[in-house]
Amino acid sequence: MLSHFDVSASSPPHPPGLRAYITGAALCAFVGVGTATNMMVIHGSYMAIDFSAAAAVFLFFVWTAGVNPLLGRVRRQWAYGRDELRVMYVMMLVACAIPTMGVVAQLLPIITSPFYFATAENSWAEMIQPHIPSWLVPEGTKTIRDFYEGFSGMEHEVPWGAWARPLLAWGTFLAALYVVSISLMVILRRQWMEHERLVYPLAQLPMEMSGSDDGKGYAAIYRQTAMWVGFGIAFGLGSLTGIHHYMPTVPYLEPEIGFPIFRNVEYLRFRVSMPLMGFFYLVHLDVAFSMWFFNLLSLAVRGLMKVYNLRLTENLGIYGSRSPVFAHQGMGAITVLVLGGLWSARRHLADVLRKALRSGTDVGDSGEIMSYRAAIVCIVVGTLYMVGWLAATGMPLWVTLTFLGAAMALFLGLTRIVAESGMAEAVASTIGSSFVISGFGSRAIGPRGLVSLALTYVWGADIRTFVMASTANGLRIVEGVSGGRRRVFWGIVAAIVVAFVSSVVTYLPLAYQHGGLNGNDWFFGGGAVAPYEFVIGKLLNPEPPNMAGWALKGVGAAGMLLLMGLRTRFLWFPFHPIGFAIGPIWMMDHLWFTVFVAWLAKWSLLRIGGIRLYRRGRPIFLGFILGQFVCNGTWLVIDFLTGTQGNRIFWI
Repeated sequence: MLSHFDVSASSPPHPPGLRAYITGAALCAFVGVGTATNMMVIHGSYMAIDFSAAAAVFLFFVWTAGVNPLLGRVRRQWAYGRDELRVMYVMMLVACAIPTMGVVAQLLPIITSPFYFATAENSWAEMIQPHIPSWLVPEGTKTIRDFYEGFSGMEHEVPWGAWARPLLAWGTFLAALYVVSISLMVILRRQWMEHERLVYPLAQLPMEMSGSDDGKGYAAIYRQTAMWVGFGIAFGLGSLTGIHHYMPTVPYLEPEIGFPIFRNVEYLRFRVSMPLMGFFYLVHLDVAFSMWFFNLLSLAVRGLMKVYNLRLTENLGIYGSRSPVFAHQGMGAITVLVLGGLWSARRHLADVLRKALRSGTDVGDSGEIMSYRAAIVCIVVGTLYMVGWLAATGMPLWVTLTFLGAAMALFLGLTRIVAESGMAEAVASTIGSSFVISGFGSRAIGPRGLVSLALTYVWGADIRTFVMASTANGLRIVEGVSGGRRRVFWGIVAAIVVAFVSSVVTYLPLAYQHGGLNGNDWFFGGGAVAPYEFVIGKLLNPEPPNMAGWALKGVGAAGMLLLMGLRTRFLWFPFHPIGFAIGPIWMMDHLWFTVFVAWLAKWSLLRIGGIRLYRRGRPIFLGFILGQFVCNGTWLVIDFLTGTQGNRIFWI
């Protein structure tokens, strides 16, 4: 007899049809509305702020463990098959890159903050506002004031007309950016998956949850006791925090402790993140080892530099490494990581170009979500549009080309890091705008160019999630999906559009009703003013190019080249280049211990029982991921129903 989770065990797989895409779009709308409501009203755990896409995992659990088995019990053919489920998840995965850190929660406050927060003291009205094109911001002082403070007077209608033009203008640029991002991942998919065989840790749990079509049914993970053990540990620990918010007498465990080191100038943190431990367990041992090793090494270097007063004083803004030294070094390292990856892929890229120019070649692209020819055309046309759009905002052409090159290198590098290291909280050591300003000097860029670079913080600053990385993981998840591969592209496009529209039409009414200042304190506070606080300093005190920064970039590039060369020459070499690129970032200061624990657990299991024991432990660590994200979502539902605010169980 079939269990409740075996509804498709004896039926053939369902190729993804219209119902999968409609259901996926509806769930994407739920992601947009739910995430925006959480940010503005509930103030609970972040669910769509990084690459892990917790909202997608939670909704997928509800569907695969609850809704789908119920549909199968009513009528077997109503149950969604593996391929349908994977398409639905990929749509939600991409949707999670839109509502918060990805774009919308950045866009709405950043384009309005230079007008709302302008004062006589900060000189924004005189030095910043004149350089912002009118078509990029909503019209009217009252429109912007009410956005931050809530409705005033008798009028209580959201001024949609004032927002229509800037949203359309920004929407066209973002469309070009996303099409270019998707196209790049289509071109690199075969190189990364088939030639280099990256592990894609973030894709493994949803693939398990969607099941298989091997005659043994699907969602076998839900029948594994070990998974539920890990699930219960993560869910239980998280729920203690949730209960404590309602009943302060109930104790809970702090996820992070630490103490000062190096004469109290640095801080050593010990944090255990259950889902990140699950992701890191899935990566290669040398990658995990290098991540925590290079973080501790960079911490020691930073501490010694402060103790002996060796400092590089430069303001690179609030994003990136805590030290300008490692910000510059990291930029050099990630640039070489990207260029080295493209060099390794040169034969594959030549095949792609040959296929695009001569469709009759033996190079196949039928398994891709778009043809190689279409991908190259989209990259060329989309890039040209982005260049023209940025130039129209006041960015000099040479700055536009340099900035876009740096931004795309960071996107590609972080995507590669996420796909190989499982670092769901990855951030760059610096950002594209800071790279240009530091490298070429604010004096050469000019006032209009600096303000235009500030506006790029909407999509290119705190890049903790973006469509390129979501697409890369999504392509791994839909690998092998039967029939209609080209429709997956349009499913991704639909997910982006639905998530953008649903989150915007939720954010704006809530902001005008409650006041944006009462929403998320970062997006409507520090994050909104950070771009202009940075550039106003450069406007008031123009600077020449930082040659020391270029030297440090060279050091980072040379270090990465050395590591890549040693890895190629000596198979036993223990240090992976990924660790050198990502280890020194500020996020790793919080997560190095989690990486260490996961690495130690995997290393021990492999030493004791080999690959067989490692595989037996794998469901426990998958349970850590699932248990934490289901816990987050469950408490958000509880908080919404009870009207409770501020019950933030999970950050990283």
